[in-house]
Amino acid sequence: MKHVSPLEVAGETRVKAPTRRALAKQQTRAKVLAAARKLFSEEGYEGATIRDIAAAAGMSTGAVFANFTDKSDLFREIMAADMAQLADAMREAAGKGRTAEDALLRVFTAGYTFYKSRLPLARAAFSVSWAPEEGQVLRNMPPVQGMLEIVIDLLNAAVERGELRQESEVKLRAQMLFDAYLSNYPNAIFQGWSLDALQARSRDQIRILLAGARRG
Repeated sequence: MKHVSPLEVAGETRVKAPTRRALAKQQTRAKVLAAARKLFSEEGYEGATIRDIAAAAGMSTGAVFANFTDKSDLFREIMAADMAQLADAMREAAGKGRTAEDALLRVFTAGYTFYKSRLPLARAAFSVSWAPEEGQVLRNMPPVQGMLEIVIDLLNAAVERGELRQESEVKLRAQMLFDAYLSNYPNAIFQGWSLDALQARSRDQIRILLAGARRG
């Protein structure tokens, strides 16, 4: 007869505490990621080496490779964590919009505000995005697709409430809007555009891209 613990009888499941080994692995990964984030921001993607990252984390290169396949694996994990946070910020911003245009501007502004405080890392990401294979991997990350879904959801909601036409080609228009959002990053990264300038540019882009979809 199977032994049933009191917790199982009460409908609860006991969660095992992580072992010392698992905790040590988590701490190692956290140290490596922190060191890598700092060096990618300071030296760029190409300039930051695994050797330098290991030294900054106070460990051997072997310890780094025991936790990450290579430098691109490290960078992808950093970007995935950032973009997941950004997607949450965008989702919150979307909920505050009064119209599709207002909501889209709030979403885009949330993105620019997020990266304004970490432009060096955004610069590293921009350089990686030009590499065909790695750039495609970054663009296909679930958080990035989640950001596009936010735009699609906003347009669908606008169609449902009659703000936009039924034949608005939502997916295509959402992709164009998202591409416009991404296209403004070089202005912030390399030209030093202010948040106000980015908002003004985004407002014009959104207005133009929604012009053919509005009712009346």
